[in-house]
Amino acid sequence: MYDHLLGGTDNYPADREACADLLRIAPSTREVVRINRAFLTRAVRYLSAERGVRRFLDHGSGLPTRPNVHETAQRADPSARVLYIDRDPIVHAHGRLLLEEDLATTAVIEADIRDTEGIFGTSEIERLLEGGEPVAALFVSVLDCLPDSDDPWQLVREVARHLPAGSYLVISQLASDDPVLRERVTAFMRETVGGAWGQVRSLQEVGRFFDGFEMLRHEAPVEVSEWYPDAELSPRQSTREWIGYGGVARIP
Repeated sequence: MYDHLLGGTDNYPADREACADLLRIAPSTREVVRINRAFLTRAVRYLSAERGVRRFLDHGSGLPTRPNVHETAQRADPSARVLYIDRDPIVHAHGRLLLEEDLATTAVIEADIRDTEGIFGTSEIERLLEGGEPVAALFVSVLDCLPDSDDPWQLVREVARHLPAGSYLVISQLASDDPVLRERVTAFMRETVGGAWGQVRSLQEVGRFFDGFEMLRHEAPVEVSEWYPDAELSPRQSTREWIGYGGVARIP
């Protein structure tokens, strides 16, 4: 569904039908998805070019979509390393095919992002952490795939605990302060993907992901098209029944 909303080709009729149904509930969904992707690119570019980050850990990366994280990071520094994580075997296969000529600096592992201990025990993450340089952990449009029962707030804290001091977090998630819309979209997504989905959260609930961390560029999370926009032509939403909400923070 995400790929279809971004205008990609790696999707099926069922995905397109589900997107059409979702757009009837929340008409700004296509804009939300594209704004979210643009935020990811801006955040990676900012951390690479202005903060000197050369290590990126992308949780729930999804199907490869240009510009990819490693392409953006390596424009600032060709030696930048990126590790993609996704539990979908199709994503893993696509990723390995895409990255087979760039294995020195980029890797993809098939894993559930909730398995922090397992992920940080892999040889791929050991290579990423070599030298103790700061790492940017990306949680972009993935935490809404986890229900409250999985405690995604604790997941973020656990990942932060495993990273070198001075590392960074990039977080965004689907959010709304309309409880009726949150319930409708959450129920629709859970039914559509067979229950394997999380939930739309309130702005306050998303803000909790940043507790204890130092916000960058803004004092609090924002609607992500407003996070350090690079042009007036950046995508904007036509309606705001729900938004991508988040920001970038430094781990003390």
